[in-house]
Amino acid sequence: MPKYLFRAKLTPDGLKGLLKEGGAARREVVERMVQSLGGRLESMYWAFGEEDVYVTVDLPSNASAAAIGLVTSAAGAIRTSTVVLLTSEEIDEAVRQKVEYRAPGA
Repeated sequence: MPKYLFRAKLTPDGLKGLLKEGGAARREVVERMVQSLGGRLESMYWAFGEEDVYVTVDLPSNASAAAIGLVTSAAGAIRTSTVVLLTSEEIDEAVRQKVEYRAPGA
């Protein structure tokens, strides 16, 4: 099953909700959301810095990952970005692909 990393930045409204509900309650919401799409929450970490939350999940498809990004961003409490994570085996498969390409000016 494909793996994704979601990076989230809380908006002021999202921060108010976090202060009211707490981190564990938000993790439960995220876990239920991922499970509703047939996925599995692997990890969820709160962080200092550019992003406030890092979430890794297994999901059935890119469409499922896009659905999470769309729904959570539309709610207005967070801004998300999604990274598709690849296994070593997937990179090995990519390396074996024959790609026709010419660099600009070459």
